[in-house]
Order: sequence, then structure tokens, then C-alpha cells
Amino acid sequence: MSSRVLLVDDSVSVGRQLERILADHPAYEVVGHAQNGAEAVKLFASKKPELIVLDIVMPVMDGLQALRAILSMDENARVVMVSSVGGVGEKAAEALRLGARAVISKPFEPKEVISTFDRVLAEEG
Repeated sequence: MSSRVLLVDDSVSVGRQLERILADHPAYEVVGHAQNGAEAVKLFASKKPELIVLDIVMPVMDGLQALRAILSMDENARVVMVSSVGGVGEKAAEALRLGARAVISKPFEPKEVISTFDRVLAEEG
């Protein structure tokens, strides 16, 4: 059975890049795309993904606000934050304090993305 993944990024090209990485791995199924945190919270509630890949910097509701909202709905939600290189280190650290399981950086290294997702999904609780 494949793990259901929700991709959240305001950049369509980043979302496509992640989807291409996951397409090569039958263990993952992308069940939705959101372009901001507010959409992410709605899709999380309706799609019930096992993994949420959440950009930190987005319009309407940023990744940290969305992370708080998702974890208030399900404290065991598995969230991996996406960070641009440089400039958001503090926000990435805050995301981990709030309960994100990991942070991956753009540009993506496909093997690193998959190994991070595998590790996060293997964690208990």
C-alpha cells in the first residue's frame, strides 16, 4: 500500500518537481496539491494524507501557521517542511520546535527527499 502525500507549495514548478521525484517511487501517492496554508488545512482534513510536505514561505497562510493548524487537528500528523536555501533558517528551526518531523531544502536532491520521507513515515506516533 502506498503512503498518501499532500504537497503544499505556492510554486507550481516546485510542486511538479516533488511530484516527479515521488512518481518514481510506488511507495508514494500524491493525493493533493495546495498553493497556500489555508488550502493545505482544508485538504488535510478531507484527504487524510499520511505525509504533508509543506513550504515555509507562502501567501495567505504561511507554512508555520498551517503547521500549527494541522497539528491542532492531528497531533500525530507527519509534516516535512520545505525551505529555500538561506534566509529561513530561523523559521525552519521554529517549525521543528512546533512539531515538524524534518526540513528539506530547495533545490531538491531526489535520494535525500525519499530517504527523509521514508524515515519520517517509519517514525512512531
